[in-house]
Amino acid sequence: MPPSTKRLNNGLSVTTKVFVRSRNGGATKIVREHYLRDDVACYSKLCDQCEYSLETTPVLSHVPFSTPKLTKHYLILDTNIVLNAIDLLEGSQALFDVIIPQTVLEEVRNRSYPIYTRLRGLSKADAKRLIVFHNEFCKNTFVARQKGETINDYNDRLIRKVGEYYNSHLSNYGVKVFLLTDDKDNLKKCKDEHILALSLREYLGQLPNSEDLLDTLPSAQDDLQVAEFKYAEYYSQSRLIAGVKSSVLFQGPMNVSSYDIFEGTINLPSIFPKPILVRGRQNMNRATNGDLVVVELLPKSQWVAPSNDIVDETTLGNADNEDNDLIISDQERRLLNKEARRAQMEDESKLQPSAKVVGVIRRRWRLFTGQLSPNTMTTNTNTLNSCLVTLSEKSMPAVRIKTRKANDLLNMRIVVAIDDWPGTSKHPEGHFVRTLGPIEDKDTEQEALLLEHDVEYRPFSKNVLDCLPKEGHEWIVPVNLSSDEQLKKRRDLRDKLVCSIDPPGCVDIDDALHARKLPNGNFEVGVHIADVTHFVKPATALDQEGASRSTSVYLVDKRIDMLPTLLGTDLCSLKPYVDRFSFSVIWELDEDANIINVDFMKSIIKSREAFSYQDAQDRIDDSSNNDELTQGMRSLLALSKKLKKKRMDAGALNLSSPEVKVHMDSETSDPGEVEIKKLLDTNSLVEEFMLLANISVARKIYDAFPQIAMLRRHAPPPSTNFEALNEMLHIRKGMTISVENSRALSDSLDRCVDKNDEYFNILVRIMATRCMMAAEYFVSGNFSYQEFKHYGLAADIYTHFTSPIRRYCDVLAHRQLAAAIGYEPLHPSQRDKTKMDLIVKNMNRRHRNAQFAGRASIEYYVGQVIKNTESSQEGYIIKVFTNGIVVLVPNFGVESLIKLEDMADENSGLFDEKEFELSFNDKIGNKRELHVFDKVTVYMKSVLNEMTGKRKAVFLLK
Repeated sequence: MPPSTKRLNNGLSVTTKVFVRSRNGGATKIVREHYLRDDVACYSKLCDQCEYSLETTPVLSHVPFSTPKLTKHYLILDTNIVLNAIDLLEGSQALFDVIIPQTVLEEVRNRSYPIYTRLRGLSKADAKRLIVFHNEFCKNTFVARQKGETINDYNDRLIRKVGEYYNSHLSNYGVKVFLLTDDKDNLKKCKDEHILALSLREYLGQLPNSEDLLDTLPSAQDDLQVAEFKYAEYYSQSRLIAGVKSSVLFQGPMNVSSYDIFEGTINLPSIFPKPILVRGRQNMNRATNGDLVVVELLPKSQWVAPSNDIVDETTLGNADNEDNDLIISDQERRLLNKEARRAQMEDESKLQPSAKVVGVIRRRWRLFTGQLSPNTMTTNTNTLNSCLVTLSEKSMPAVRIKTRKANDLLNMRIVVAIDDWPGTSKHPEGHFVRTLGPIEDKDTEQEALLLEHDVEYRPFSKNVLDCLPKEGHEWIVPVNLSSDEQLKKRRDLRDKLVCSIDPPGCVDIDDALHARKLPNGNFEVGVHIADVTHFVKPATALDQEGASRSTSVYLVDKRIDMLPTLLGTDLCSLKPYVDRFSFSVIWELDEDANIINVDFMKSIIKSREAFSYQDAQDRIDDSSNNDELTQGMRSLLALSKKLKKKRMDAGALNLSSPEVKVHMDSETSDPGEVEIKKLLDTNSLVEEFMLLANISVARKIYDAFPQIAMLRRHAPPPSTNFEALNEMLHIRKGMTISVENSRALSDSLDRCVDKNDEYFNILVRIMATRCMMAAEYFVSGNFSYQEFKHYGLAADIYTHFTSPIRRYCDVLAHRQLAAAIGYEPLHPSQRDKTKMDLIVKNMNRRHRNAQFAGRASIEYYVGQVIKNTESSQEGYIIKVFTNGIVVLVPNFGVESLIKLEDMADENSGLFDEKEFELSFNDKIGNKRELHVFDKVTVYMKSVLNEMTGKRKAVFLLK
């Protein structure tokens, strides 16, 4: 039935009647109303017909972009353009004055939410001049769907209508409006209907910098050659869904080994105690690290054990040209033959459930950095080259791109995007996005590092900065606290002897403490946390940016802030000698550090001093200093030791990681030396009271909001995670680790001592840390209380509250705590569990990326230090493979792979899997035997990897 139309006061209403047949044969009439308006603005500054509200202003330029070949014009983008050329759209070289029809926005949202998010972000970028036009609510552009018309054809017709309307609407202003679409059928219909339209390649070809721009487009699909190499086709979507639902197929994220690019695992601890193993190029079937995949178990006769081989792009050697992507190289054939021989000798006790990938639900493809491989260029001229880009992320395969600028891109760090992975190619296909700069340039490598770990490092937008106090650095705590109802609720704690204890040079001071002895012999102890939520209000641009970034990122030479510097290093920072807003937790503790009472309050404090860990330790240890502040610090230290003992007795783990500090030259900013971080008693003092505050707040917000409390958990590791480490310890040292519970694990780690080597216990703790599960943020309603436990801390409930300047979880915990104590109500958006789940997912991803970025920064700068000061160092073997070893050097906190080919005649190598032993004849003919846990001497030097273009520490066995 055709829709009827009726007029309302402020627009039109299109009414559609639909009759739906019921099960009993009857019919039910459903009436749907779609409201149209006649005042939807075009957003062009040239137009004097449209009217705007106070909140909206025109965006499209009054001097539109033009070229010698194209008159002044605006652009309308079709869905396929946005999906395939989002990198180009985000760039600054082309595509300005862009109109995104609402129809396109909704299609993009349904097909790729990450690209939809990027597109929404562009609408806030002033330089791009991009607007969303609500064509489906505009009287002049709405068209009703025709009977039998597919939804795709209907959407295309809606988009063409926008092109027709804009050209008519702006016909008197000397501007044309082009619809860009790569849909051939849509282009033909535009021509038939006399609507201005171009394909993206046609449009870019008319721009002055066309060659550079065309290089950034996704590769066009060429006719495929007949290939001996072919991947299996993926199962249909319906088969995948049905298979997962019936537990015939299994779904999970793919984790590719950092040592063997042809081995991946999928962890499903609730179904399989051991990870599902996916071994071999064919079984991995184009899945890449981080992809959400569906796998099908292989018959048990085909199950295998984890690989003991080192296989990377350098092991394989890159294909010389595009044709070699279609065949299996001799090197790969040798690996396959070796794999087949080994499979017949596998120890059945080590076999794991093995599977093949039959579908990819969601790709983790993003922008990747890498280096062009010169030996893969098909020609040295500036014609279109097909070549491979070796990515910086070593668990990813090389990507084939086509570019006219291959010679210019050699020895440059470049950014590429992956577009597709055809079933007849050994490498995914992608396109060049942009150049970062020369390889080994410090700024280039730092930007590449941030891109690789998806760290948002662009400056804060004007919308975000507009949310900051107008007084800027001149802002102060109001003198009259009774002038505002909220201020009246704050507790004035400026009489307390508060101080902060942080790493040297810290300017974003989140926390401060105080302690004093009470008349009854107990202690009043306070933890005071920067009151970030006073400045960061829910649902503002500042809040949304903080939620998106989720965490500050700490690199060796810089800090990427979660919040603007004005807040992080000044107005929120608990600097000494100035009044600051804080959120305080105050306990009454007895002499044994038992909690007698706890109170939570918004407060005002004035820190007496900002100490470094060393300065605080020196003051506590100075017996001649007995002022009240120092006595309070000594009380804090004594109580912290009792708190720590309680935690350790309860089963908290004392794990370890190789942490080092790189010292930078103050004048040149070059790395000077590497120092192992020393931990003092004052480090533990701060840690214990931050843990106590986090636990106390977690209990409070969970009591108040049992379904949406923002918490953090650390799941117990499956015992199978420790099997390999336990076997190493048993065979090589006659020791074992107990994993029945955290207390048993803690006690057994304490027993792993080698009286001849003090570092051995630390080494075991480092290796045990790598067997643990990762801690994660979660919303309380998603788990039972028994699952809240933080295994590493031996705490039944936990959250993050003490670092709101640099962690968004803490911001949410502050808001929940403020509501729980009646200070201010919780914003409606943060009562929505679905929204909170999305925030948690992003926080976990950003937190993990920040950790990896920090480690990568240290690795980069350690490589620079070693470049200037090559030396011999003691190291420990932590892994043994058939064709190499991995050595950790404690003094530099780095580990490196030493391949057999660099130590010996490869043919002399003999690997004993049961003894974790690799024996060989070295370069001068001496017989050598190496075992896991062996202490070795290595010569450290810094080498530039020719394939990845990354400099790192390389060890040579002495």
